[in-house]
This record gives sequence, structure tokens and C-alpha cells, in this order.
Amino acid sequence: MAETLLFLTGRLAEARLGTTLAEAGLPAGSWRIANIGIKVAALMTEAIIRNRIPRIEGVDRVIVPGRSRMDLGSLGAHYGVPFERGPDEIVDLPQYLGRGGKPPDLTRHDLRIFAEIVEAPALGVDELVARARRHRAAGADVIDIGCQPDTPFPHLEEVVRRLKAEGMTVSADSGDVAELQRAARAGADYVLSLDETSLDAIVGTACVPILVPRPHGDLPSLLRAIDAAEARGMAHIADPVLDPIHFGFTASLERYAELRRLRPHVEILMGTGNLTELTDADSQGVTALLAGICSELSIRNVLIVQVSPHTRRTVEEHDAARRLMFRAKEDGALPKGYGGGLLSLHDLIPYPQSPEEIAESANAVRDLNYRIAVGTDGVHIFNRDRHLVSGEPFGLFPKLAVGDDAAHAFYLGYELAKAEMAHLLGKRYVQDQSLDWGAAADKRAEDLSRHAVEGATLKEKAREAALRREAERAAADAGADEAASVEGVSPPADGDKS
Repeated sequence: MAETLLFLTGRLAEARLGTTLAEAGLPAGSWRIANIGIKVAALMTEAIIRNRIPRIEGVDRVIVPGRSRMDLGSLGAHYGVPFERGPDEIVDLPQYLGRGGKPPDLTRHDLRIFAEIVEAPALGVDELVARARRHRAAGADVIDIGCQPDTPFPHLEEVVRRLKAEGMTVSADSGDVAELQRAARAGADYVLSLDETSLDAIVGTACVPILVPRPHGDLPSLLRAIDAAEARGMAHIADPVLDPIHFGFTASLERYAELRRLRPHVEILMGTGNLTELTDADSQGVTALLAGICSELSIRNVLIVQVSPHTRRTVEEHDAARRLMFRAKEDGALPKGYGGGLLSLHDLIPYPQSPEEIAESANAVRDLNYRIAVGTDGVHIFNRDRHLVSGEPFGLFPKLAVGDDAAHAFYLGYELAKAEMAHLLGKRYVQDQSLDWGAAADKRAEDLSRHAVEGATLKEKAREAALRREAERAAADAGADEAASVEGVSPPADGDKS
């Protein structure tokens, strides 16, 4: 039986919300809308909701606008119904609601990330541990200690022991079998890489070998290594080795597919660095494609490296990609429409409002505070007295009448530059919020229980002015508020509709 959802909104968004929900394909009778009487839905507060809605009955979940800032746990406890924050924009509701009226679950995956610290011998133990902590925080499951040819590594054992003491899973990667043996005896969980001739190096340890073909590209030798490991009762992972573009890439993909066909149950590892590091292209798309290949071939291990500056977020990108591919595979669907952070430069729906809808919002403004929006026709900036549109923000500034208010001018310049960037790239712009770069950058921490100070700059004057503008805007909206009564929401006890 489908859940019944209640969506809280304001007057300006009510009609558009109803149209979007009607087109979203939710079961008939499974959703309701409550216009709580304020003009701008994002400015609703916990106090307004409690004052306007004494009871909520007959629904399973309450969805509030993504830009609203309030304590949802407190509201849920008060009404006895779970409250959750929906997307910032109505246009994103179909994706948010996903299948069965719930957001897509991207918490699960089946791909283990080995994150290699390439220059490990040149780093001290403390620095290696710090680097490993960062990789783990970014999503790595295994910290791979990268040894280097003809480079002494006297502290290898100490590094393994320190990382294990911190609860990390550890692997060592070397072309020197003696180094792999040292790491295994020190407690490493995996070693990369052994072949059919060197399996005995880790006998007597609990270490799992990553097996490779020898010579390079020779699949029969890898199959023999797999058979030898199985005969010894030794857990193992096979790596046919992914080659760079123009140096055997397609043939190496064929090896992976052939290995899966010949050994349906063998654990396989793919090293993605030969593509991400050795291709001058944004690594997110490359990573998504390789994660998709891993998903189709049931490859459950990837070895990643971060050397080139353009792959500085490769751990985060692989983490996002594995979650996206797992979810899509579970659903038997294309890896599309789930979000997940792998769209950084361009957004699927960059302009949530049409120019006409922006104009409608501008016409409803009754104060002098500037609002900024981005549409297909350029950057919009408007208040009670003016509505300007341009693809070139420098042409707007002389018309903004900010006078000698340097802090306000600084704020508007910053926001207009951000809006111009969003328009040029086709990205979503939200005033007073950072652009969303997905997995390519950390998101700025935000307190979702209260509204941010609008237009905050480094200067106290600007912060105070912004707070004052927000208070004036909220007061203006509250002054025109009207309470609403809808099915599933009990009206105020005194019947007051004003």
C-alpha cells in the first residue's frame, strides 16, 4: 500500500507544486498539499507551522521545502509524523521522489576501493598515517602502500602496523616480491601483485594476494595462477590489468570480460589509474564509465591512485560512482535520474524557473532587497523598483543604485559573478549558497535548522544589513499571511482563516 505524503508550501508555489506532483506519476490519492498561508514557502518556520497547523492526521510523511530551515526532528515529535526536507526546487521533486515516492537510496555499494599512496617510501610514518586517514574519510576501504622500484623502504613494517592499529585495512603494492613478503608478515591484508611463480612468498600468512598475468597481458598465465591459489585453498583476487588508451586499452577490457566468462565466481580487481591519470579529461566521466564496466562484470575491487592534479578527488569520485551504479543495477535501470554528485560542470536542470516564472516572482516583491536568479535568458536581479536582465553583469552594476554602501556592492558583485558563471556553464544558481560542484568539491557546512544570514560578507556591516533585510522580508511576508485548511490537516481550533 502506497504511503500518503503531505507537502507543505506557500501561496506562490502552490499551483506549480500541484502540477508537478500530478505529473510525477505518484499513485492517485497518495499525496496532499497544505498551503500554510505564507507567500514564500522557503521562509516557513517551525513556529509558523505549529501556529497554523494544530494537528496532522492521515499521512505517513510530511515534506517541507528544501530551503526551509527548522528542526524537523522536533516537528516530527510534536505531530507524531516524520518530517523530511525535500529538494530546493519544485522541478527536482520527481527525482527526489524516485521510485515509490522515496528518494533514491545511495547508501549502499558493492565495490571495494583500494586507495594507493604512490610515493610511500619517501614519506615518514606520521605523514603516511595522516594521508591514509584522509583517504579513508573520503571513502577508501583499503589503504594501499605503494612501494617504488630500487627505493629502500625500511619503515614498511612500521607503517603496516600503525595503519592496522588504527583499524584500517592495508595492502602493499610492489614489484619486489621480498617487499610484499615483508608487508604480509607485518600484517598486511592484501599484496599487489603476485603471479603463478611467486605465490609461495606469502604462505603462512593470512594475506590475500592480488594475482596478475606474467608476462603482461597473458590471460592463460593468470588463469593458472588462479587455479594454483585455489588448489592451495588460498583466497585471492585476480587483476588482468587495465591498459591506457592507445596502449592496449580495448584488448585489456576484453581480458576482463573473458576472465569473467571463464571464471564466473572469481574476485576481480581493476586498476583505474591508467585511465583517470593518463587521460587529459575530467576524471568524473572516466570514473563513471569504468564503474559501470565493473558493475556489469561484477568486478568488486578497484585500485585507484591520485598523482595528477586533475584527479585530486578520485577517491570521492569513485565512491560516488559505485553508489550510483549499485543503485541503478539493483533497480534494473539506467544510471540516470539518481543524482549522486557526478555532474559537476553542468546540471541536468540548470534553470529551475523559466524567465516568465522569474518575472512573476519579481512582480511579487514589495521591498528594496535584491533577489538574483538565473534563467535561460541570463542573470536576473530585481527588487520592488527594478527588474534587470543581462548576460553581462558589468552592465548591471551602474543601474543598481548601491551608492556608497561598499559592503552591499561587494556582496552583489560576488553574487553576480557567481550567477554569471552558473549561466555560462549551465549550472544551478541559488542566491547566498555556493555553487554545487558535486563530488568535485566539498560542500560548505550548513545549519539546516535555521536560515542563514543573507548576503554575509567579511564585514560586520554587511552581515548586520543582511540580517536586517531578512527580518524585513520575513515580516513583509508574515504580514500578508493567510492560513489554509486542506484535507489531512486540521484547521486552527478557532477557525481563524486570516
